[in-house]
Amino acid sequence: MIILGIDPALGTTGWGVIQVQGNSASFIAGGVIKTNAKLPHAERLKTIHEDMQEIMSIYKPNQVAIEEVFVNDNARTSLKLGQARGICMLVPSLHDVPVYEYTPTEIKKAIVGTGKAAKEQVQHMVKTLLPTAGFVTLDTSDALGVALCHFHIHSFKQKVS
Repeated sequence: MIILGIDPALGTTGWGVIQVQGNSASFIAGGVIKTNAKLPHAERLKTIHEDMQEIMSIYKPNQVAIEEVFVNDNARTSLKLGQARGICMLVPSLHDVPVYEYTPTEIKKAIVGTGKAAKEQVQHMVKTLLPTAGFVTLDTSDALGVALCHFHIHSFKQKVS
């Protein structure tokens, strides 16, 4: 099974792809989708859409896991982030790939063991769990963390049922 993890954002969306075989996961690819802050909002969303389409076409994930976003004090910022996240959820759905959502606390707890972990702790554990990933940015390690979280939670649910 191939899982695509997504850490959505309007400026820099992290993504990471892992392959799962039995009880182990291995790194396939990861990166970021960057949008130009000087472009109109619609153009930035278009960039996310086009890059997500390309990622889906290249890696053909069976499942997608995405981080739920928290509501910011600035309603406009929250709305724009929600739109970017919506694009990241729409594209897999257009490919008939199921999308699973996880809170930041669930992800941190699954990867580090505590829901209060710092981004650097998640990055360290991702490097430990996926040593072939090499150096990855915080956005990419967050996305790989989302994918690993889904792998752990989904595997546990399958074993229990």
